[in-house]
Formats: sequence, structure tokens, C-alpha cells
Amino acid sequence: MAETLEDLLRAIRACQSCAAHLPLGPRPVLHVSRTARLLIASQAPGTRVHETGQSFNDASGDRLRGWMGVDRATFYDSSRIALVPMGLCYPGRLPKGGDCPPRPECAPQWRARIMAQMPGLELTLVVGSYAQLHILGKGKVSERCLDFRRYLPRYFPLPHPSWRTGAWERRTPQFGADVLPALRACVRAVLDGRPVPEIAPLS
Repeated sequence: MAETLEDLLRAIRACQSCAAHLPLGPRPVLHVSRTARLLIASQAPGTRVHETGQSFNDASGDRLRGWMGVDRATFYDSSRIALVPMGLCYPGRLPKGGDCPPRPECAPQWRARIMAQMPGLELTLVVGSYAQLHILGKGKVSERCLDFRRYLPRYFPLPHPSWRTGAWERRTPQFGADVLPALRACVRAVLDGRPVPEIAPLS
């Protein structure tokens, strides 16, 4: 018998595979549905996301929503937008600051099964270095973001929307002038039920 989404989510929520390595314990956070057309593939939950159970429920989420040109209600409408990080649980902090990488056990165990439950996906926003490494292979995040046309219509690579990215944005005017308008056009099309548009280069 084929696995249902409900069965899969029940199994994910019961997962203890890397419990010994999670300082706050397992709490998988993802938002999926069979009807989602847009996927946001990110890295791993932070502490606020762990506490609230809501992906990107922090300042980085505000920045990402601003990039996409969507409000919170649209962003959290899982019938249209799925949110699936590479690591489903908060991985802890690095000794010198910043969050640890996503647990390496997580994506191999769950990701293909999750993707199989979303047959209508049209576009994936690949957010941050760990998601890009897993989905797109080795490469530089900044170069991929500026060369986003190469990955359309299936993928749209983005930097992680943390406060650290603000300085990069300010010294990279192409991101605001070229990347963000294209991102918003792609997001709008997919959410409206249209194909991902062809994005002409800046003249």
C-alpha cells in the first residue's frame, strides 16, 4: 500500500534518529500538502522556530517574505507553499556562534519521501548553502543567486535571509535590481496557477 502524507508525517514526528545530538530534543518542523506548487527548501529550524513550531517565524522569515513579495498569510498557506528544511529539527549552536549545520541523517532519511507526497510542485526556492549543496551540488551561493536564470524553471537559488546577508545585499545591487524582481514574478506566477515565466536578462 502506498504511503499517505498522514502516515509519513506521523512517522516524522515520532523520529528519534538523531535525538542524542539535539540539545533541545526532537521537534520536526515542516509544512507540506499534496497541493503545494511552491517549495521553500531551507537549512534547519532556529530556536524560535523550535519553540513555536512554525518555520521562518523570526527576522529571517520577515526578510524572506520581503524578498518574495508575500505576506504571512500567503507564506503559511501550506495548500500552496511547502516549507521543508534539510534538517527538520533544531541542530544546536556552534561553539563560536551561529547554528550548527542540519543533522546529516535527516535529509537522506526523509526528503525523498516528503517530495513524493507533493506531485504538483512547480518551483523550489533553494535557500542557503546547505540546501544548495544537497539539491544543486557544490558551488558558491552568491554566484548561484546572481546566475539564477541557469536554474529556472525548476529551481531559484537564494542566500539564507539572515541578518548577515544584509551587508552582502548592500554591496550587491544586482540582487535588488535583477534577482528580486525575477523572484517575485516567479512566485506570483506559481501561486496564481501559471507556469514559471521566462525571465529576460537586464538590458
